[in-house]
Amino acid sequence: MGAAVVTLREGFEASLIVGIVLAFLNKTGRRDAFWAVWLGALAAAAISVAAGVTLWAIGTEFEGRAEALWEGSIMIAAAAMLTWMVFWMRSQARTIRKQLESQVEEALKVGSAVGLAAVAFVGILREGLETALFLLGTFENTNTALSFVSGALGLVAAFAFGYLFYKGSAKLDLRRFFVFTSLILLGFAGWLIFGGVHELAEGGVLPESMLLQIGILLAFAVPALWLYLRGNSPKPAQKTA
Repeated sequence: MGAAVVTLREGFEASLIVGIVLAFLNKTGRRDAFWAVWLGALAAAAISVAAGVTLWAIGTEFEGRAEALWEGSIMIAAAAMLTWMVFWMRSQARTIRKQLESQVEEALKVGSAVGLAAVAFVGILREGLETALFLLGTFENTNTALSFVSGALGLVAAFAFGYLFYKGSAKLDLRRFFVFTSLILLGFAGWLIFGGVHELAEGGVLPESMLLQIGILLAFAVPALWLYLRGNSPKPAQKTA
């Protein structure tokens, strides 16, 4: 399930980025520039896949203690990036459309196809690299084939939702979608930390103690969930004199 939720969320964010850019180009009568957006998006996707495969290939070379340390490090890194992504996206949600449209408008003013491709490239590359690292973290602690299939299904669903949203035929409450998936992803990050600590203990870096694993998990989960829920709680209306 973790892989599916990650790819659904990351894939939908990537679809939104492409959709916002294409919608702005369509609105301004510049459909002829679509190719640059797709070129940037495809280049970013290719690099992300290559990075994920490279990291996976490196991991297969380790055995014993080195393997445990590698897997533990990957899982902790994936949890850290996953947590950062959740909070970063929350801070950018209200302004991301304006930021992207401003970047596209600037690229169109100077007639730069490279600049237009770069807008899509940077956004998709961030999502792609995050997805590659997250999936690698799940592969290290679950059945690889099952994680791959669930991840692929998540991507298909994400792109389908993204396309329908772009066409205006999908009525989706984005705020609720992101809050719901963010809470699941924070829980998934906690699971990665729990597994990562276990692997590091097997590698001899940390003592093998279930209490330590649970303590580290709680030290992450409690403040992370509190900060996220606190930031999403409705603000009280200000009284007017």
